[in-house]
Amino acid sequence: MSWQRVPAGRVLSADDKALPAWAAGMDAEAFVARGVRLSELWTPALVVDASALEGNAAFLAEWVAGRGLELMPHGKTTMAPQLWHLQQDAGATALTLATPWQVRVARAEGIRDIMLANQFADADAAAALALDIAEHGGRLWSWVDGDAGIDLLAGVAARPELAGRVRFEVLVELGRPGGRTGARTPEAALALAERALGTPGLRLAGVAGYEGAIAHGRSAEALHDAGAFVADLLALHEALLGRYDDPADAIVTAGGSAFPDVVADVLAAGAARLPGRFVIRSGASLIHDEGYYRSVSPFDGDGLRPAARAIARVVSTPEPGLALLDAGKRDVPYDLDLPIPLARLAGGDSVHDLGAAKVEAVNDQHAFLRTDPGCPLRLGDRVLLGLSHPCTMFDKWRLIPVVASLDEDDPVIVGLIETRF
Repeated sequence: MSWQRVPAGRVLSADDKALPAWAAGMDAEAFVARGVRLSELWTPALVVDASALEGNAAFLAEWVAGRGLELMPHGKTTMAPQLWHLQQDAGATALTLATPWQVRVARAEGIRDIMLANQFADADAAAALALDIAEHGGRLWSWVDGDAGIDLLAGVAARPELAGRVRFEVLVELGRPGGRTGARTPEAALALAERALGTPGLRLAGVAGYEGAIAHGRSAEALHDAGAFVADLLALHEALLGRYDDPADAIVTAGGSAFPDVVADVLAAGAARLPGRFVIRSGASLIHDEGYYRSVSPFDGDGLRPAARAIARVVSTPEPGLALLDAGKRDVPYDLDLPIPLARLAGGDSVHDLGAAKVEAVNDQHAFLRTDPGCPLRLGDRVLLGLSHPCTMFDKWRLIPVVASLDEDDPVIVGLIETRF
């Protein structure tokens, strides 16, 4: 699988966290060409494993396509155009994003077809993106979950500069009482769809929802709730089949990061008997992790591997059994699970077991690593950290080094991923 491992025209600077001081002022391509080793990075550092990344992209795309479904992965996870194109090259049919600004970034990077997994709340943003689509082509699907969202889009479509030029493609979002966004009942969603059908400037393009806001974990109850929610989406789509202007083009979409098997089973059953486009939006699967998604994914170690890890350095050993690392909330995700210490890296990155060591807390710039009192951690030692929750992993980094494999001994940096947060 080929992808642009170095951002074109990117000049490195002192602002690029973790890169050695001598890299400032260099072109990114020249930096990579020097064969820099992982051990030359300053800390803290976030590093991506290219073999895991490419394997995850290929596995998910093939697995989804094999069930007659489409993949429109959520790009907010990485906000990295290089990785968006990697996913499209692997077979993704469009990209999902969360905000109008993210859509603007993707359009500027050549991504033509995008799903906005929210309803527009800013009329000017909706107008600007609609005009971009009208002038440059592509498709933009957005969600609606209430009358206010329909009214906003109808008002934008009626603006003199847009009248007759745009038709917003909307997906009615189904939710649950007490949940996140979405019409609270199938009946309310159906009524909203009927309203969209009768509103000039709008086209009813399908139905959408996110089962991850409904169910958590892999208990029998969670799996049932996730499946029941996607089944409700499918039933809503079926109720609207006679109302779509093109049923074969109508989208039914759910998330699929935590419950890919459940979502795919229900959607594939629908695809076997109903017209439409049945779409999974999993974003976390590209990176996977060693925390939450490892605990819930049916594909951990059997299709998906963690593709990003952090390296931190011991900055203090103030008492036996405690080491302070230089990675904190500004560097690593902490909202679902704390970093997981995997190994001590020494010399040429030979691996030393840390036993039952555990990160018990993180501050803004420190991680509190509890170890066996006899664990030989010293000032300056580097610790390899597993991470949890890809969606809060990349946002702390402007530029992320890539190695061919983190299983190698002191691997060479073969690329740099630029993020757009």
